[in-house]
Amino acid sequence: MSRLGEIVAPARLGTPFRWNLASVWLSNLGDGIALAAGPLLVASLTRNPTLIAAAVVVQRLPTLVLALYAGALADRVSRRTLVVTANVLRSLVIGVLVATIVTDVVTIWVVLGTLLLMGVAEQFADSATRAVLPMIVRREDLAIGNARMLAGYLVANDLLGPPIGAFLFAAGMALPFGAQAAAVLLAAWLFTRLDLPAPDRTDREDRHIRHDIVEGLRWIRDNAAVRTLSIVIFVFNLTWGAPWGILVLWAQERLGVGAVGFGVLSTASGIGGLLAIVSFDRLEARFSLATLMKVCLTLEVVVHFALALTTVHWLALVLMFVFGSYAFVWGAVSTTVRQRATPMEFQGRVASVYSFGLVAGLLVGQALGGLIASRWGVAAPFWFAGVGAGVTLLLVWRQLDSIAHAGDDISH
Repeated sequence: MSRLGEIVAPARLGTPFRWNLASVWLSNLGDGIALAAGPLLVASLTRNPTLIAAAVVVQRLPTLVLALYAGALADRVSRRTLVVTANVLRSLVIGVLVATIVTDVVTIWVVLGTLLLMGVAEQFADSATRAVLPMIVRREDLAIGNARMLAGYLVANDLLGPPIGAFLFAAGMALPFGAQAAAVLLAAWLFTRLDLPAPDRTDREDRHIRHDIVEGLRWIRDNAAVRTLSIVIFVFNLTWGAPWGILVLWAQERLGVGAVGFGVLSTASGIGGLLAIVSFDRLEARFSLATLMKVCLTLEVVVHFALALTTVHWLALVLMFVFGSYAFVWGAVSTTVRQRATPMEFQGRVASVYSFGLVAGLLVGQALGGLIASRWGVAAPFWFAGVGAGVTLLLVWRQLDSIAHAGDDISH
């Protein structure tokens, strides 16, 4: 077990990192359980497409409305207190949902309200969590630390959680949500084990938090590297969201597959991510962050064009495997570059802008993808994504080397 522990969370990253990692992974497992159980619960209460779609919207809405405020708050108050408080409140909200299910008074409106409140609490918890890693891990270890965090998301949230959630839901409608509440509550307790320095609030006590938000936006505007990277995050999520929003239709019409074949596509992506998890330490040691960024963004363009052309299921599986691999590496590297370029007092605000750009890009992209597919066919969004990502990559290619080294003069 000691050898496995060293592989998962190297001792050089420190004990606080291990507590943080355990907390994040456990929270991810709870979210993964709800990822399958939530839609099953909604579908059991209504067949109204508008209400079913609303269940997705209310979960994303808090990011669009509260991301900047939550990020500023994470830079102003104790990040440990914010994470613990938000997760405890989230577990209580889930507990109320469980009570309504057990007493058979649950309705679709109760579920929608629960999802909205959970999304609000999760937004505040995530805003602080994203700013913690640079506080507890040395600058040179940030890439490994971020890779381990993302590994938990991929394994617990995407691979393990959903089948557990579906199994528990089949055994009893309230069981998966009870398990999620317990996981989130335990994650909150694990996070209390971290000893984080208190934020410096001497110059903020008498000013409105709106001032902090504006200050963070101005800092991003004036920092060329972070500004460019934030634009890249938005654009590439917009272009990625366009085809992924209609992926199921593309799989049915272009590949001729049913539900199982479509599910296998997601599995192939997950397997690619697992390979990247196993290989990341060697990749990070052998190649510079700039090189990894260039390769990942280039593969993004190539994969979009290849998926636009293919009509063969096995080739699509290979491409999805490649996508899962580079998407994991890109997530770890881009987060590391952002954290290294950002002073500690701005970590929460900068991360919140990235989070907002990611969600906004996906929503705009999915809307565009639907319109493009309706007019030009299900392959057209992939062509749109390839061209858009390709043009963006050409515009920022020369800047990626300097972006990768941004913040080298910052003392964390």
